[in-house]
Amino acid sequence: MMAYSLPNSPTVDGVMVDRRAASFATRSIKKQSKQAALELAVSMIDLTTLEGADSPEKVRSLCRKAVRPWERDEELLGKRLGPVAAVCVYPSMVPYAAELLDGTGVNVASVATGFPSGQYPLDIRIRDVERAVADGADEIDMVINRGAFLSGRYGVVAEEIGAVVEACGKAHLKVILETGELKTYDNVRRASDIAIGEIREGDFIKTSTGKVSPAATMPVTLVMLEAIRDEVSRGGKKIGMKPAGGIRTGKQAWHYLCMVNETLGEGWLSGEWFRFGASSLLNDVLRSMQKLQSGEYAAGHDFSDA
Repeated sequence: MMAYSLPNSPTVDGVMVDRRAASFATRSIKKQSKQAALELAVSMIDLTTLEGADSPEKVRSLCRKAVRPWERDEELLGKRLGPVAAVCVYPSMVPYAAELLDGTGVNVASVATGFPSGQYPLDIRIRDVERAVADGADEIDMVINRGAFLSGRYGVVAEEIGAVVEACGKAHLKVILETGELKTYDNVRRASDIAIGEIREGDFIKTSTGKVSPAATMPVTLVMLEAIRDEVSRGGKKIGMKPAGGIRTGKQAWHYLCMVNETLGEGWLSGEWFRFGASSLLNDVLRSMQKLQSGEYAAGHDFSDA
């Protein structure tokens, strides 16, 4: 392997990151803007099921909800609510999702590369990606080898990301850093820069698998957004961002959208460039919409899980 040139990542001021991230939760949003933000959030959701009990029937049900998130949309909104951005499943479930989502505008995303550990031999991880793409995945969510990263083998991490990029072909790649295991903001920034250096324009960096706590947090997401901003400001690639895990409420979604807008600008406020990885967020967003329109906050059981 050739010598790896480590990106010149800046040191992160943790106090300022925490303070700035907290400030986004204090933003006030008018009612009309809240509705628009909630509709935008729906269009950015990767509706996800990554459980050992996943079955073709569960995936098909999730896909139907992805295409038509809310059966009361026309009654309460006066219009049909658009679909979510993608359905994210294990590779074995890709054929079922691809069959049901064909022609709907909802992408099929698949976790691969030895998810969630990232510790499988590279050739197995690559075959995992190639099979998912062949079965119909439009997007691949890969997880980096944190063991390699934390032991300072950054070249290994970069080389593996590059190999997955090649295996993806036309499918977009999202690189999961698993920030809960990286421990420090400096590590999050360095891992972000390594991933950005290997992926293509239109690919994503992503916080978490959702299997490790803490998952997505606003400070960690801010560090990653700033890495994307710095890449673009020096004339580099435009990269997408996906916080995943732990984002459960419509109010949290507003806060993240404020952070994206103020850090990267309106050009990132679309499902093409920003995603929420979530399993429970969609229902709370729909409940929040109902509250805005009717004044009543529906019970959780009024909305199906899939």
